Amino acid sequence: MNTAQAETPNHLKAIRLINIEGDKCSFEIGRIPIRQHINANYFFAQTDVTTLEKIPHPAPRRQYVITLKGKLKFTVSNGDTFIIEPGIVLIANDTAGEGHTWEIVDGNEWERIYIPLEEATDDYFTID
Repeated sequence: MNTAQAETPNHLKAIRLINIEGDKCSFEIGRIPIRQHINANYFFAQTDVTTLEKIPHPAPRRQYVITLKGKLKFTVSNGDTFIIEPGIVLIANDTAGEGHTWEIVDGNEWERIYIPLEEATDDYFTID
């Protein structure tokens, strides 16, 4: 094994939105393994930021959200916040209740890819 291979991380940083008691939303910080096959049938890209920015909403489905461009602040029901930017995978698993809000904090664009997960599919998330 060469030095570059030895220094390659075995996981990607990830944050998972989750539902908690009382129709609230929270989040967990962790990671997902690299080179892991994901059981997904399709993906789609989106750049529009006008529809849900700053409006509380749950995720429409379980899905990975891969940010290609942009830096965002997400806020969950209790007011806690976290930052999403390229290099951090968001796992949207808060499909009921109040949901979350987000706002762009650097620039004015959010380019992202959604990879919907089937209901019984493992998201491979591990809490730090």
